[in-house]
Amino acid sequence: MKIVIIGGTGLIGSQVTNLLKNNHEVVAASPNTGVNTLTGEGLDAALENAEVVIDVSNSPSFADDDVMNFFTTSTTNLLEAEKKAGVKHHIALSIVGTRKLSVNGYFKAKQAQEDLIEKSPVPYSIVHATQFFEFAGGIAAGGTKGDEVFISSSLVQPIASSEVAAFLAKTATETPTMGISEIAGPEKMPMSTWIENYLSAMKSPLQVFGQKEAPYFGAPLEYEALVPQKATFESTIKYEDWIVNPQNQR
Repeated sequence: MKIVIIGGTGLIGSQVTNLLKNNHEVVAASPNTGVNTLTGEGLDAALENAEVVIDVSNSPSFADDDVMNFFTTSTTNLLEAEKKAGVKHHIALSIVGTRKLSVNGYFKAKQAQEDLIEKSPVPYSIVHATQFFEFAGGIAAGGTKGDEVFISSSLVQPIASSEVAAFLAKTATETPTMGISEIAGPEKMPMSTWIENYLSAMKSPLQVFGQKEAPYFGAPLEYEALVPQKATFESTIKYEDWIVNPQNQR
């Protein structure tokens, strides 16, 4: 089976490629490999004879207008190309909480992407994942002011990116769900606790303050907005075990 992975050279895409390449014909598609969903360059050639497309691409800019343009334009181009090629299964990676955080420009753009997928004639599966373990550093940086870090005390249920990749690879071999599957890590915790654990592992002197009103990349959070109501899959890899491995510390 031919499987095209859009964003196939990134954090998730490269792992999905490695999981599938021994048993399937896999194309890791990205601007670096001559496939650009935003312009349409290389799409038709990449999708020729493809049965499954996995879209894990991301906007190069997180400015509200840029991210909306990226997800709506690239998804429209991709779905049109898939329709012409006769693709039988479109899989998209999205985020738990997308439908609860429309005040956030990024989440609003992901919702627009999902709407396009649901209206398309191409059979689909949408996977909502919680925050990856690898995102802790970026979240910490976003909340840092001087020697202090102000982080939301709302709940998160972070997951290892390797588990997200494995779930996507499994989904590629299954029938389209025509709906949304939510996946998460094994433990719920306040976001501030997660970031405190990360900074402790990094031996950082920064002090973390959990605050109900602290924004998450500019958006206020409801207490359970970023955790699934009923996860389809919960991984077994705990953050405390994952972070002690030097190769995971980034």
